[in-house]
Amino acid sequence: MGDPRGFLKVKRTISEYRPVCERIRDYRDVVTLRSPEKSAEQASRCMDCGTPFCNWGCPIGNYIPEWNDYLFSGLGDKAFELLNSTNIMPEVTGRICPALCEYACVLGINDDPVTIRENELSIIEESFSRGLVVPRPPQRRTGKKVAVVGSGPAGLSCAANLNKMGYDVTVFERDSGIGGILRYGIPDFKLEKHILDRRTDIFEKEGISFKTNVEVGKKYRAQKMLKEFDAVCLCLGSRVPRDLDIKGRDLKGIYFAMDYLSQQNRIFSGEKITGEIINAKGKKVVVIGGGDTGSDCVGTANRQGASCVVQIEVMPKPDNCRSDRHPWPSYPLILKTSSSHEEGGERNWSILTKEFCGGKNRIERILCVRVDFSETDAGRCPVMKEIKGSEFEIEADMVILAVGFIHVEHKGVVADLKLEKDKRGNIKTDENYMTSVEKVFSAGDSRRGQSLVVWAFDEGRKAAQSIHGYLTGGKK
Repeated sequence: MGDPRGFLKVKRTISEYRPVCERIRDYRDVVTLRSPEKSAEQASRCMDCGTPFCNWGCPIGNYIPEWNDYLFSGLGDKAFELLNSTNIMPEVTGRICPALCEYACVLGINDDPVTIRENELSIIEESFSRGLVVPRPPQRRTGKKVAVVGSGPAGLSCAANLNKMGYDVTVFERDSGIGGILRYGIPDFKLEKHILDRRTDIFEKEGISFKTNVEVGKKYRAQKMLKEFDAVCLCLGSRVPRDLDIKGRDLKGIYFAMDYLSQQNRIFSGEKITGEIINAKGKKVVVIGGGDTGSDCVGTANRQGASCVVQIEVMPKPDNCRSDRHPWPSYPLILKTSSSHEEGGERNWSILTKEFCGGKNRIERILCVRVDFSETDAGRCPVMKEIKGSEFEIEADMVILAVGFIHVEHKGVVADLKLEKDKRGNIKTDENYMTSVEKVFSAGDSRRGQSLVVWAFDEGRKAAQSIHGYLTGGKK
């Protein structure tokens, strides 16, 4: 490495957030980007570890030690080339990836790990500013056409990789904008949408065709698509939300997280909204679910002017540090405090929602009980038990359900093609990503279930490789 003792001289420092009093008034990025000089200094901490477990921990296999070395040495063009070779959208992963690589960093065994994600973001943003990120259309075309249904991270990855191989790729998206969950599910204060527009403009100039407001399986029938394309890849996401089937669920004022976040993103981008406007202004908001989506709801509710926000989670509060249950280099279950949590609100764990209560058909309060997970079953799995006498209520004018998703939507193209589904309700594929229908493939959350953006990028790339093998070798 450029400085083999850099990790002994430099301590880990991360990018700063804009002041709470300022950022809570808008939807701009909460993070203030580091200077290139600061990022180069942080890159010097990447030690000559011999076996880079960061590369093992990264689903897309980024060449992390190599581009850290180039970043430290001032060779930004070479750092960009390496980063660009494995990651189609480092400007996205550099902002919202949970950085599995950092938890696998060798330096993290007895010190703070390298700021890999922020170094990645520094490389790509500096490359954009220097004009290094330009369209690179393939030099030749195969003459074969592939349709990708869904423009989320898996769909974009599949399309970009197939386009590089010379295929004529058309991406069908039922919404009016490209990006799927990146555009509609993630708030602008974490991922501003001009970042997506900048990249999709490059994709279009490289030859990818985007067709928006087209829902395959309805007006555009799947059988027609099969006749017009040599292969199809379904990247539909996992869009069916998990619900709470408890008394009072039919009361007004209870919403799914993705409906809430999606609508706010559409409002902010200027799209016309029909139907009820979901707004937290002046309301007592309860977010059920302690994950990243719940955190995004907390940040959005605070920006809308909620009078108070409470986030509850049924699972126990995670440890502050890595425990023996999650040894290095595995990804640990630890307590995460996001920028949204710092902006206000209350967080509580080990709370089970028992009933929604209200009057005049509208939510007014939630009946809850505290739970304990100290006992285990025969398989050593924790068993949830309600704590007798711990019942209590939380006042609520508005409730947001952020408890995950169960599987891909079964209506539309999945039903139109009569695709086989696995036991969890996702699209069933073989080891080469092909579904039960010849020349139809699937990747991302619609195949593996709800997961991370970086895994979706990996799925899309692997599906593209399988499609290439199918179209060139006549085999799955």
